Amino acid sequence: MPNIDANAGGSTEKIQGKNQDLKERAWKAIDERAEDLGRFVRDIGKNAEVGFFETRTSEKVADFLRSLRLPVENGFALTGVEGLFDTGKPGPKVAVLGELDSVVCFDAPDANPETGAAHQCGHHVQLGVMLATAVGLTGSGAASELAGKVVFMGVPAEEYIQIERRLKLKDEGKIHFIGGKAELIRLGRFDDVDMTMMIHASSNRPRASVDRGRTSNGFVGLTIRYIGRQAHAAGSPDQGINALSAAVLGISAVNALRETFRDEDHVRVHFIITKGGDLVNCVPDDVRLEAYVRASSVPVIEETLTRVARAFKAGGDAVGAKTECKVLPGMFPLAGCPDLYELFYENSEPFVAPEDFFDGGHMAGSTDMGDISQIMPACHPMTGGMDGVLHGADARVVDYGAAVIAPGKAMAATVIDLLFNDAEKARRILSSFKPNLTKEVYLKKLNDYFEYK
Repeated sequence: MPNIDANAGGSTEKIQGKNQDLKERAWKAIDERAEDLGRFVRDIGKNAEVGFFETRTSEKVADFLRSLRLPVENGFALTGVEGLFDTGKPGPKVAVLGELDSVVCFDAPDANPETGAAHQCGHHVQLGVMLATAVGLTGSGAASELAGKVVFMGVPAEEYIQIERRLKLKDEGKIHFIGGKAELIRLGRFDDVDMTMMIHASSNRPRASVDRGRTSNGFVGLTIRYIGRQAHAAGSPDQGINALSAAVLGISAVNALRETFRDEDHVRVHFIITKGGDLVNCVPDDVRLEAYVRASSVPVIEETLTRVARAFKAGGDAVGAKTECKVLPGMFPLAGCPDLYELFYENSEPFVAPEDFFDGGHMAGSTDMGDISQIMPACHPMTGGMDGVLHGADARVVDYGAAVIAPGKAMAATVIDLLFNDAEKARRILSSFKPNLTKEVYLKKLNDYFEYK
């Protein structure tokens, strides 16, 4: 894209004045739909769905986008949905994302009683912010004053859960990657996108707030299966090979590694047993685990993965069980674009008190927004309005204004800044951005994990 003069179209003061007027019109449009946005978020919050199965959520997002007279496309990556805001003038394409899926937390007040699906990570809030941004742009007449396009994309399957179920979808040819954004990148949904933004709720931040942190851990997934030999647990245990004992020893071997992890690498290794045996009266012969190996950089993830896989295998070797370890591509570390973050911080200042801008530091958790950040400028600020611990039963929205309206207004204003004055700010950011990976290298890296030995 060609560089343009920052003052093209008039003096800087006049440009900023027009820009602020447009922002205020966008904020007014959001205020006028605040109750609708609140109802939408509450409805999604009470009807959570898990990744790649968010059919109701996807249709609700599509309906809202259609109500704004935006052309809508859906059904990609099973449940993906997007609406396009086109100014009609050439310029960069900005993606504003919201995640469709939920975690599983049976103890959450609004959990689905059958599936346990519950929005304890605040993805329903993200969707509200994305739609608030769409309301601001469509309701303010912004198209005539901006250049470029904005795609509002509801993305599936950010939560990396129910691995066996997703692997079945992969075997059936319905998906290739088991994470949502990786699958969308593979499908080319980001091929014509220049930069991407979204927000995420913070734990224990009931007031409007913004976390200045810009990095997170990445991870790879790991499934472990111990294959033993079944026998009567009391009458002839000597004739069996106890796969559960293999798992216990493997877990102990992994735990013995923890003191060797360096603090600065932010390593996290955690796992669950998804199958521990069939009958108490039988020596378990089929025991399975799912695990994550997280760290702040890809080299440390891979070095730790080698050691963890070896430790799990040692458990099987100790009792004579066969150990099968399968590595799965997970998420890349988040490497946020500083210029996008700073622009969002500036546009949050009218809605967030100075003391509620905080630096949460490096995030030990992960997000597949990290994958996007490796190939284009990306912004993933953490905002307030929720109390309780994310992924816990007590996580809940306590202030919809702080959770949805304030960050929605900040996001709309950020998009306006990017695309105003012939998209001068967006063009400037793009001219200096150097991606860590090309799409082709990124996809090869993910596919290589499937072949890991």
